[in-house]
Amino acid sequence: MKKLLTGVLAMFMGLTVAMAQTPATTAQKEAKTKAKTEQKAAKKEAEKKEATVKKEAAKPAPEASPVAKSEHVTKSGAPDKRFKENKGTSTAPASAGPKKKDGTPDMRYKSNNPNAGKKKS
Repeated sequence: MKKLLTGVLAMFMGLTVAMAQTPATTAQKEAKTKAKTEQKAAKKEAEKKEATVKKEAAKPAPEASPVAKSEHVTKSGAPDKRFKENKGTSTAPASAGPKKKDGTPDMRYKSNNPNAGKKKS
């Protein structure tokens, strides 16, 4: 086992020496350091932006009026359908035609279908 590990170690040592690169010139070193400083500056700017966003997110939202809470309204202003008093309100117009068993309008009838009689293009 020791001979095997020694052989593997010797092979890795040989490969690392074979893959050694020539030393970088001063122009290449300067370019690398310049790129690193630019990356650091970009990271700092991104961190500052994240910090300001986090501060803004941490600020408490302005309190809504007590009337809005009693009406159960979502953030967008639409009535919240999870509450009983808002379930009956609907933005869709009620149809006068026949309805299905579940109470929705039956679209097989002209009185319920707004596209009835129009040709498909």
